[in-house]
Amino acid sequence: MTIESIVARLLDLVWSPALVGLCLLAGLYFSVRTRFIQLRALPDMLRLLFSSSSSASGVSSFQALSLSLSSRVGVGNIAGVAMAIAYGGPGAIFWMWCVAFLGASSAFIESTLAQIYKERDANGQYRGGPAYYIERALGQRWYAVAFAISAVIGCGLFLPGTQSNAIASALDGAWGVPASASAAGMVVVVGLVIFGGVRRIASVTQVVVPIMAIGYLLVAAVVMALNMDALPGMARLIIDSAFGTDAAFGAMIGTAIQWGVRRGVMSNEAGMGSGAHPAAAAEVSHPVKQGLVQAFSVYIDTLVVCSATAFLVLSTGAYNVYDPAAASHAGMLVANVPGLAAGPHFVQHAVESALPGFGTAFIALAILPFAFSTILALYYNAETNVVYLCRNQHRPWVLRLFQVAFLGVATWSAVNTATVAWSLGDIGVGLMSWLNIIALLLLQKPALAALRDYEKSRRAGIDPVFNPQAAGVARAELWNEIAARGGK
Repeated sequence: MTIESIVARLLDLVWSPALVGLCLLAGLYFSVRTRFIQLRALPDMLRLLFSSSSSASGVSSFQALSLSLSSRVGVGNIAGVAMAIAYGGPGAIFWMWCVAFLGASSAFIESTLAQIYKERDANGQYRGGPAYYIERALGQRWYAVAFAISAVIGCGLFLPGTQSNAIASALDGAWGVPASASAAGMVVVVGLVIFGGVRRIASVTQVVVPIMAIGYLLVAAVVMALNMDALPGMARLIIDSAFGTDAAFGAMIGTAIQWGVRRGVMSNEAGMGSGAHPAAAAEVSHPVKQGLVQAFSVYIDTLVVCSATAFLVLSTGAYNVYDPAAASHAGMLVANVPGLAAGPHFVQHAVESALPGFGTAFIALAILPFAFSTILALYYNAETNVVYLCRNQHRPWVLRLFQVAFLGVATWSAVNTATVAWSLGDIGVGLMSWLNIIALLLLQKPALAALRDYEKSRRAGIDPVFNPQAAGVARAELWNEIAARGGK
């Protein structure tokens, strides 16, 4: 039995239809419980983006957003979207939108809980996330440890490979750079940053993320403007394919949903729990403030950046769609670009077709900051869980050992096959999503209580300041200390 076959079996087990349904239904449930906070609070989300500053213990709201977006806005927005179209058809894009809209409420719940139950680590910096709120609010240490281990494996060992592999693939396709050379360069640069700690990571990502996203969106807008006539037909194709009414993709509705949700969750991470880690690091006066900011990041990731990729590929016709009934995806339903592998090559071909001599190199250059910033954010999420597992014991060597392992796995994935790298990444996302979404369903009450407290202050025209006891939230020790000091 090969590594590829073992990984494929694990992937089918983790990403069963049950997990797809859980992601969608949990998002719908939280949307109803919060009265669709992802729509009602849009003005507040925009206002809060730049409303807080960093402190000795925490980063600013915008830095936390940038760190979260670094994890969300990555290769999944380019290669991942192209792969969703290749394996799920154009209809997969509609289901990506659905999981983003519904998942924004899940992101709000998990990020608010992360803020409520955050702690200070040995260096005085805020730490938090699913492992922390599971232990404190649910009181189940074993469950918290299980999530922490899954996060270390998922964010620290499985997901970085999708980014490093895409870097190597893009550089090879654009300039013939050997994968080993790409891996070596990446390890040096990433190592310099991650050994510098959380603040260096946040400082780098708050500069890299806006620049890379704006540049990519501008090029996408130019390409779509040049293909304006194709946009109405593209929109109809997405909707018809999503509901199985398109002649070519009528039998793919189940596959479209599965790939749309899988790639959507991998991209925007709503419900997966990874966005909760940077949310806990923010310095805010009320947990709901950062919950709203993190919910908005889901929109930026999927409804903006992922949509830009989808429109690029579909409007230019630079895609193939594999027949799900064919063994090992040997057959194709659509072969617009025969011989072109699913992934960043679709996007490179799309831009190249509209802007000859520019597309291949531009996408390769765009992938570099996308993947680099995502690797940094994944490291931070994994590091937070390593710190959690070792917080009662002074073992700095464990963190150093993990850093070496992180760089080693990223290097190995860069020179391995893309299929294995992406499948391992999907397994990591699935494991974390199973554990975190179930925890959110069990632990939603403190987040909803905090939301009521926040909205009460807003209606009174008062800047919300969190007092756990007044809000009816128990076991939020750090916030009790902050409230006792007058909110400072």
